[in-house]
Amino acid sequence: MWFFSRDPCRDLAWEVGTRTCGLDGYSIWNLHHGRRKATGDPVSVFVFEAKDTVDTKLDSARAAFKRLKGLRHPSVLTFIDGLETDKMVHVVTEPVVPLGVALWGSRGTEGEVVMAGEPPGELAISWGIHQILKALCFLVDDCGLIHHNICMGSVFVDHAGDWKLSGLEYAFPLVGNDLPPSRGLPALDKYNPPEQADISRGRFLGEKWAGDMWSLGCLIWEVFNGPLSRSSSLKSLGKIPVKLVPHYCELVGANPRARRSPANLLQILRFTDGFLDNSFVSTNLFLEEIQIKDPGEKKIFFKQLSQNLDSFPEQHCRSKVLPLLLHAFEFGSAGAVVLAPLFKLGKLLSAEEYQKKIIPVIVKMFSSTDRATRISLLQQMELFVPYLTEQTVNSQIFPHVAVGFLDTNPAVREQTIKSMLLLAHKLSETNLNVELMKHFARLQSHDDQGPIRCNTTVCLGKIAPFLSPATRQKVLISAFSRATKDPFPPSRAAGVLGLASTHSFYTMQDCAHRVLPLLCGLTLDPERSVRDQVFKSIKCFLGRLETLSEDPSKESELEKDVLNTSRQTGEAGGWAGWAVTGVASITSKFIRPGATAAPTASKASCSEPSPKERPTDDNSAPTAHNVLAPKPSKPSADVCETETSHEMADTEGDEEDWDDGDWGSLEETSELTRITGGSHWQQQSSRATSDFGQVMENKMGLSASFNDDGGDDDDWNKSWADAGWGEEKEEVAGNSCGWGEKIAHKEDKSLEKSPKVMGDGGKAQVGMKLASEYNWETMCTTTKKGKDELNLCGGWDTENWEPIEDEGVSRAEAARKRRDERNRQRQHERDARRGKKGPLHLGAQKLR
Repeated sequence: MWFFSRDPCRDLAWEVGTRTCGLDGYSIWNLHHGRRKATGDPVSVFVFEAKDTVDTKLDSARAAFKRLKGLRHPSVLTFIDGLETDKMVHVVTEPVVPLGVALWGSRGTEGEVVMAGEPPGELAISWGIHQILKALCFLVDDCGLIHHNICMGSVFVDHAGDWKLSGLEYAFPLVGNDLPPSRGLPALDKYNPPEQADISRGRFLGEKWAGDMWSLGCLIWEVFNGPLSRSSSLKSLGKIPVKLVPHYCELVGANPRARRSPANLLQILRFTDGFLDNSFVSTNLFLEEIQIKDPGEKKIFFKQLSQNLDSFPEQHCRSKVLPLLLHAFEFGSAGAVVLAPLFKLGKLLSAEEYQKKIIPVIVKMFSSTDRATRISLLQQMELFVPYLTEQTVNSQIFPHVAVGFLDTNPAVREQTIKSMLLLAHKLSETNLNVELMKHFARLQSHDDQGPIRCNTTVCLGKIAPFLSPATRQKVLISAFSRATKDPFPPSRAAGVLGLASTHSFYTMQDCAHRVLPLLCGLTLDPERSVRDQVFKSIKCFLGRLETLSEDPSKESELEKDVLNTSRQTGEAGGWAGWAVTGVASITSKFIRPGATAAPTASKASCSEPSPKERPTDDNSAPTAHNVLAPKPSKPSADVCETETSHEMADTEGDEEDWDDGDWGSLEETSELTRITGGSHWQQQSSRATSDFGQVMENKMGLSASFNDDGGDDDDWNKSWADAGWGEEKEEVAGNSCGWGEKIAHKEDKSLEKSPKVMGDGGKAQVGMKLASEYNWETMCTTTKKGKDELNLCGGWDTENWEPIEDEGVSRAEAARKRRDERNRQRQHERDARRGKKGPLHLGAQKLR
């Protein structure tokens, strides 16, 4: 009947595809590509079709089907499904290719060379030999089976490069007197050991597994030297590695008793300096047991893994190591140490695979409260930002990153600022022009760390092209003007360079009425590096105004960028120069409280001016050398680290090159911060001001009195507006944002009382307000206060900043005055109580 003549393969759950070459003559099976009908996942299908029902090979195929179905081991080919009929056997396994195809390639149907991938290197081969030995240990020690078919046709390679053992059609029990079955394939005779004649007569001169170890030696020879044509070729070592030669000779020796067992050989090869003692094998073994490892072991492993990945096979890293890393992070406690190898492996993925595998993990990491994880993500953001979509950045990434602006740890705040260079072009209009500007306004004016205020100014200049024209007009000049009043010299330099690098965003009216007056006032800055940048910037703006004066019709061309917005992705890594670098050194005072460094003689020596600066008049006041000699007991010598010419890069090119290069290399300022800390800036500044002012007084004949302790009474209000530069007040154009508040330079007509002279040594001016007098620390600085307090802090529109030049006594002096006032009041009250009681008589007691 037709019902009984139906094709048995018609209703299978898989489809049998094209045939794969590589098993011809070495196996009774034909290997085909296949796929699951339900999911489309790839599989491999081993097909055996018998000529008749009495074919002896059919029994071998059925035996292999039965044993493979019942064996489960990482080094044994994974069985998925199968079908057995009276003349046919199908075995469905994980997708694999024969070892010969993986090593040398094979001929396709049209004669072309077909490769499963790049030929494996020595590391991959060592891991493959380890897996075959593990499979033999499993069969001999745990299953009590002798494989009896170790050859190129019984070893397969999966997509990750792992070697899998199969070919169980000739296996027989270890215990008993059963003779090994005949293989019946002439191509396999070369794998027969020398004692095969005795074995066929039932005499085993050694252990039963000795024949498998001989075949393993033949397999090793083929792996390194190519297909084995005859057994006599085993005497030639060829390309077998030196570390493996002694053990190979034992395997192919004529005496079967001299051959080691699979477990013994595996142990020997794993010894120090053995063939299997390498980072690749150790890494794979650790990954297989990672679930039972201690957290300390995992941390050490992941730190070393990033260094070893470069030497590992690419396919193995992508298909095996990466999934295990993702699993370890998602379900384990690996933490931030997983990020470095994870991002390194992410480079091997396509954009689609990256979105599917890596991005979900990154989004989850940003919501972590662990600071180490957050800092690691921010430092390595350039590796994954290109794969982030704008929607993901604005809805899932930026809200978590913005929390770092309010973190109490300076390292987190600084890395958060730097990350904006990479995220700016993907931020929405609201996040970029409103939310981010609020954070920058608070950081630039109220952060207690000078390097952070400086880098906020630098970052603002770098992301200016992405801001909307209205935001640029409202923010840029006011922000950079505020930076030029900062007591931290690199912040002032950053403000000047910010104006220069964004010159194309200002109208000619702003250049003439707002920018140039501001820059001209900075030509008397006490820092030489700041003054150098000021003069270059002035030339830049004057050049634009001269061009307009010569040809007024060019005004529209000069202002063409004022209303333009660039939303194109920029090469942030190339132009992200930082005025102050090194988060670890900048914030070491906070990470390791109490870490101090005593000033050295070499640092103090930089205070000494050159011979050209010393007065030559014999009747002059004490020389500069005497005046500037540092006192070892005071920290004033430490300020010299920021007074060298290396604080800001001395750009010799045109002003057009300022935006392309670094905004200044000020690594030495991080060392100053580490030594003195933010709370001692005012001491350094005032002490240096006193010494330098005395020298210039002697040189110019000015008369002034200076305090011996460094001029604690000096005031920032008496600085840049005086020294004979006129009595006009500089006023920043007011607007609705916090940047636009009016800043008035207070004047002092008496030059003798407050000399304002700058010098080449880069010393601070006499009359500067102490940095501690500004309200740097009164704004929100903790993540616990959240958005409510941030709104209280305000932004460009709501910030009610206190002008930097406001006069006022220092906190210490104010506290001392209040304490003295309270003491006087208490003494007055005690005296009043004594007066009311009258004189007391000794020995007298009032009786009631």
